[in-house]
Amino acid sequence: MDGVEEGDISKTAQRGSPVWRERLEQSPDATAWLQMQADLQLAPRTLDAYGRALADYLSLCEREGVDPLAAGRADVARYVRDLTSRPHPRGSNVVAIDSGVGLANATLQQRLVAVRQFYDYLVEEGKRDTNPVGRGRYTAGKAFAGHRDRGLIPRFRRLPWIPTDEEWRALLHAAREEPMRNRLMLALAYDAGLRREELCLLRTDDIDPAHRTLRIRAETTKSRRERVVPFSASTGILLRAYLAHRRTLSRGRGPLFLSESLRNKAQPITPWTWSKVVRSLALRADLPRFSTHTLRHLCLTDLARSGWELHTIARFAGHANTATTLQYIQLSGRDLAAKLASGMSTIHAWRSESISKAST
Repeated sequence: MDGVEEGDISKTAQRGSPVWRERLEQSPDATAWLQMQADLQLAPRTLDAYGRALADYLSLCEREGVDPLAAGRADVARYVRDLTSRPHPRGSNVVAIDSGVGLANATLQQRLVAVRQFYDYLVEEGKRDTNPVGRGRYTAGKAFAGHRDRGLIPRFRRLPWIPTDEEWRALLHAAREEPMRNRLMLALAYDAGLRREELCLLRTDDIDPAHRTLRIRAETTKSRRERVVPFSASTGILLRAYLAHRRTLSRGRGPLFLSESLRNKAQPITPWTWSKVVRSLALRADLPRFSTHTLRHLCLTDLARSGWELHTIARFAGHANTATTLQYIQLSGRDLAAKLASGMSTIHAWRSESISKAST
């Protein structure tokens, strides 16, 4: 989160709405739990998401006349029902067919994680005996490979959306109108498979032009793992041109991408500003599903299509778990295509041989 230091929820709260802050201030237990998460060095964006989620749950408890310390599983179930039935916050900008009402499945899971961890904290502090949220858990010895109890809501695991070649060309055509900074950001986001924060928080001293590499600092990553990634020669040309332009804004070292607006001239560009830029670009290209993360999805899928091994892609992307990387192998269709080609080749050879034998 731009301008928020880890370990300080007061600064994190400033990013939230007044209702967000006021709701948490009314619950010393909630404030203490969130401060503990900050002390454990959770990422600022995670702290913000947890704070919003817990404030949302406490607000529902207040409306329903439920004491959060005494809430049961039925009260949590009502919260789930509320989340899945409320109007979608993005309104007309909703692009998924099944997301017109209620929050996205990933958001639902995130909200429940925050509430569940809050109740874990209350149990550990001796203020409750049980956690009303519960969780799916593995029980050895039941059914094949064990039995896994279901959580409160099913978890959907959809593959990421990536544009077709035609849609990609439409985006590039729209990007021609963008300033040099934005075109460079698009190029680096794709070349290096960068997340939004990793891109926006790049510094001038993170670049090694001689070897065409970027150092992605651990504190800017989701997994807290530093890595070095390459970028292409064509992006290097664009980078040199932008660095010359950047010197007209600031000659000092520091954040690579600077604002050129009159209000924030030479100030670091924020992730929210970059999201607005990409959203505007996507709408001009008539690709409403395109987002800042789409470039990363497309990069990793292209690497899978080109034959990169699973662990190599995971290291390049900074994934802590290769299960996350596996979705790009699946999205590329590489393994299935190879097996299909191999199988069809065998079948074709068998049929051809059969025809030859039958004709003699």
